[in-house]
Amino acid sequence: MARIVVVSNRVAVPTADGARAGGLEVVIRSFLKRNQGLWFGWSGKVAPRNEIGVRSIEQGGVTYLTTDLTRADYQEYYNGFANRMLWPILHYRLDLAEYSSRDLTGYMRVNNQFADQLHKVLRPDDVIWIHDYHLMPLARALRERGHENKIGFFLHIPFPPPELLTAVPKHERLILSLCHYDLVGFQTDVDADNFSRYLAHECNMPSRDSRTFMAGRRTVRIAAFPVGVEMEEFNRVARRSIKSDFVEEVMASLSGRKQIIGVDRLDYSKGLRLRMEAFERFLEDYPQWQGQVTYLQITPRSRSEIREYAEMESRISETVGRVNGRYGEPSWTPIRYVNRPYSRTALAGLYRSSAAALVTPLRDGMNLVAKEFVAAQDADDPGVLILSRFAGAALECGAALLVNPYDVEAVGGTISQALSMPLEERRSRHAELVRVLSENDIRYWGDRFVAALTRADSDQAAA
Repeated sequence: MARIVVVSNRVAVPTADGARAGGLEVVIRSFLKRNQGLWFGWSGKVAPRNEIGVRSIEQGGVTYLTTDLTRADYQEYYNGFANRMLWPILHYRLDLAEYSSRDLTGYMRVNNQFADQLHKVLRPDDVIWIHDYHLMPLARALRERGHENKIGFFLHIPFPPPELLTAVPKHERLILSLCHYDLVGFQTDVDADNFSRYLAHECNMPSRDSRTFMAGRRTVRIAAFPVGVEMEEFNRVARRSIKSDFVEEVMASLSGRKQIIGVDRLDYSKGLRLRMEAFERFLEDYPQWQGQVTYLQITPRSRSEIREYAEMESRISETVGRVNGRYGEPSWTPIRYVNRPYSRTALAGLYRSSAAALVTPLRDGMNLVAKEFVAAQDADDPGVLILSRFAGAALECGAALLVNPYDVEAVGGTISQALSMPLEERRSRHAELVRVLSENDIRYWGDRFVAALTRADSDQAAA
């Protein structure tokens, strides 16, 4: 059986404290639990050039290979081109994109460094699976080093229409590098269609069926593989966690009030300030709920070295202070805003204890918090999912209360609807969400992608 080699910007080596991992790390770990292989990527550490090497850790049948970055690599590749240019563009935010030729050079340099390090460990029959926007050119770098392995790419965040992609300087060089993959996967059909339109309309690339393109002598296939969660396992974790000292202490502190929960990394794509303004509007328009509900927003800090993120954190904190100052009482704080991560186990218990979840990103590739909230619920007395229609998860979660996160008045009204929803309706909506999400359990996601990647390679050989 061929070895699976997973490559991502960061490698999440399991830790004893079970700290909260991001969505990408969660799905890769789930896949590697059943498909033992190798996971390569950045350690998260910065070091001098002469001290950089590759470290290997064996754990649970998986080999974790990590490498450091130099300070210049970190600033240009990660803070620079990846997160100041690609992240905003791919999230439809042209107004926030900052292009620098030096950052682009650094981005390409790190991708080449990753290729050099992988070159030393790859076997001819390895199946290589590369993840996310940091490593879009990596397949081309590996092909240039002679590797003809099956190579797939999956983008965990949105992929915008060609009209926005063409705003990226030298976009042809970057986007066309995806054609060195055998299979390019996206979260939704909308994202896949946007890439197909780019190849067809901007590059005049011949296609068999609008999802299979001929890039010179290579065939590249495009498909959607929406990421899921482990529904039954996460529900078991939530049932145990709700009895933990931590969750019981949180619930006791509410003094019988309902809890609304939000869990998001600090990022402008999450729409946090608008969400808090919507909660403020809810308290204003539905005063009967004042003192009866608490909104817990868990938001670990991220990319704190980037100026925009520090400014965003300040604005959100000001909004929290305004709402709490306007409506709070000595015995009641309307918004609890926490800037630290929690384990998935702890979050599972908090989800199950909440009457509703506010998951209202302005744009999101999928959003696993929405799916985890559904998975964590007690089917006999479930909470209500309030979900942005601009999250990829909305395509599967039609039974949630879908909202436009820019319309704070409407979101405020939806919060009241969720808290007032009759039990039978809550049960009905939850049952439908569980039915749909169980069909796309994370246990099958990685296997489907790798099976399609292998088939894509076979199709190319036969062409």
